[in-house]
Amino acid sequence: MNDIIIGYDAKRIVRNSTGLGNYSRNLVNALSAIVPAGIQLRLYAPDEGSAELRSQVLSRPNVSFAFPRGIQYPFRGDLWRSRLVVGDLLRDGVQLYHGLSGRLPSGLKRAGISSVVTIHDLIFLRYPEYYHWLDAKIYKHQFYRTLQQADRVIAISECTKRDILHYSDFPASKIDVIYQSASTEFKMRCTPSHIAQVRQRYHLPHNYVLNVGTIEQRKNVLLAVKALKMLPADLHIVIVGKSTPYAAAVRRWAAAHGLDSRVHMLSHVPNSDLLAIYAQARCFVYPSRYEGFGIPIIEAIQSGLPVIGATGSCLEEAGGPSCIYVDPDDVPSMAQAIDSLLTDPDKTALSVAQAQEWVKRFENADVASQVLAVYRKLLH
Repeated sequence: MNDIIIGYDAKRIVRNSTGLGNYSRNLVNALSAIVPAGIQLRLYAPDEGSAELRSQVLSRPNVSFAFPRGIQYPFRGDLWRSRLVVGDLLRDGVQLYHGLSGRLPSGLKRAGISSVVTIHDLIFLRYPEYYHWLDAKIYKHQFYRTLQQADRVIAISECTKRDILHYSDFPASKIDVIYQSASTEFKMRCTPSHIAQVRQRYHLPHNYVLNVGTIEQRKNVLLAVKALKMLPADLHIVIVGKSTPYAAAVRRWAAAHGLDSRVHMLSHVPNSDLLAIYAQARCFVYPSRYEGFGIPIIEAIQSGLPVIGATGSCLEEAGGPSCIYVDPDDVPSMAQAIDSLLTDPDKTALSVAQAQEWVKRFENADVASQVLAVYRKLLH
C-alpha cells in the first residue's frame, strides 16, 4: 500500500520567523512525531526562503520540502502557491492539503484533493481601515475563495470561529476550534546578574508597565500611554516591538503631553533579553482592539506578570477570568486597572497564580493530536 501524503502550504515556514511561521513549524514538528507509519508530510514552499528557518523543521524521514519546478519568473511563487501547486499535488499523489495560514489554492476540489485550512483571524474584515484598501480587498477575496475550496476549517479561537460564521455561510459543523500551543520558554527565570545587565543595556526605568507586540494602531498601546497621566509620575511604560508609523504618533502624543521621558520603545530585542524585561515589569498591558488569539498575554502570565487586556476579541480566552479587561477606548479604566494591580499586592499575586493555572491548558494542549483527528475525518 502506498504512503498517504499530506501536503502543507509552507510559505510561512520558510519566510516568517515569528507568528504564522512559529505556528506552522511547531505544528509540523509535532505532527511528524506522532503520525502513524505510512504518512508522509510534504511542505510546499514557493521558494527556499531562509535556510535558518528551514533548519527549524526537524529532520525526520516522514518530512520533506517541495519547491516549484521549471523556469523562474517574477511572481511565479505567488501564482504557484495560489493555483499551480495543485498540479504538483496531483503529480505527487497528495490526498490531503492543509493551508496553515488562511489560504488554499484554487482547483483543489476539482482535483479531488481534500483540504483543511487554519484561519487565525479576520482583522481585514473586522477592521479594514487598518489596511491599504487594495490589500483588504485582496485578503477578502482570498478568504471567500479559500472557503469555497475548504472541506474543513480550523479556527484558533472561539472568537475567530464566531467571525467566520458572521462573515460567511460556512457550516459551523465543519469548523474545529483548536487553540495554538504556547511555548513554555517564558516560564524560565533569569539570574539577577542577567537582569542587571539587561536593565543597563536598554536603560530601563526602575518602575514600569510593559507592552510587547508590533507597535501598530490595532494594538492600541496609546491607551496605556494616555493612562500614565493619571498614574504616579515615577511610573513608566516600556514598549517592545517592531516600529511602524503609529509608533511615531504615540511618541508625538507623549511629547505633547509631557510624557516623553516616561515612554520607552525598544525593538529587535532577543528573547533571552525579553525574559529579563518581563522579569522587571510591574504588570503587562495589552489593550489590542482585535487578536486572533493573544499569545503575548500567555507569555506575560508565564513570566509571572498580572495582565490587563482589552475587551472585544479573544483576549479573555487567552488570559482567563483572573486577568483584568477594559474597554479599548476607556483611558480612566485602564489607569484604574493599573493602579489596582500596583497597590494591592496580595490580590495581584492571587490573580497571577490563578492565571498561571488557566494557561496550562495551552501549554499542555496536544494540538498535533487534535489536528490529526481533523485529518482522520477527511482521509478515507
